[in-house]
Amino acid sequence: MDAPFHLSASRIRRSYRIGRRTVEVLRDINLDIAHGETVFLVGASGAGKTTLLYTLAGLERPEAGSVTFEGEVLYSQGDKSECLRRNRRIGFVFQGYFLLPELTAFENVLLPSHIHRIPDVTARARAENALERVGLADRMQHLPAELSGGEQQRVAIARALINEPSLLFADEPTGNLDSRTGATIIELLLTLVREQRRTMVVVTHDPNLAQRGDRRLEIRDGQIVA
Repeated sequence: MDAPFHLSASRIRRSYRIGRRTVEVLRDINLDIAHGETVFLVGASGAGKTTLLYTLAGLERPEAGSVTFEGEVLYSQGDKSECLRRNRRIGFVFQGYFLLPELTAFENVLLPSHIHRIPDVTARARAENALERVGLADRMQHLPAELSGGEQQRVAIARALINEPSLLFADEPTGNLDSRTGATIIELLLTLVREQRRTMVVVTHDPNLAQRGDRRLEIRDGQIVA
């Protein structure tokens, strides 16, 4: 029997120590996201958007509460198993791109498939297709330093999709881009996930971009308020 939701969070709590003070970043967060849904998380700086995103993605263990993805509880296995789950079933687009500077665009996109141990012929075909889909068919052999910010973010998107994950996270994917390039990147992400019916959760500081999703959720004082 399929899980009722693709991704669920129940009573998530997370806090940090700043000197002698404890700051509660997430306070009893409850969230259900359906398969194929696109959800935008908005809120003021420091509201907990990125902390929640990392927690939902299996990157940052909560102090309390649970996260369920495709019927399985995250953080319930060893670190190696959790890493393999993220590699094979979850894609992540970081604001800072995080491309390896000594590798070409094509080689950067290939990296997750090597960890997944996808056969080389299949992996290379997927990488070429992914880069073509993001409009970089003629830039595959370029190093990151030879690409613009928008092109680097397109490489990061292709890399996140190489293993065909069912769930995609994006942390401020337009944060380092001008408004026009940022709008193009969001349009590209939305097109790709809707065509392939993937679930996507995006953190953004731009309320206008957030209107493009199926739902817009605001985080305020560590809780979802809208």
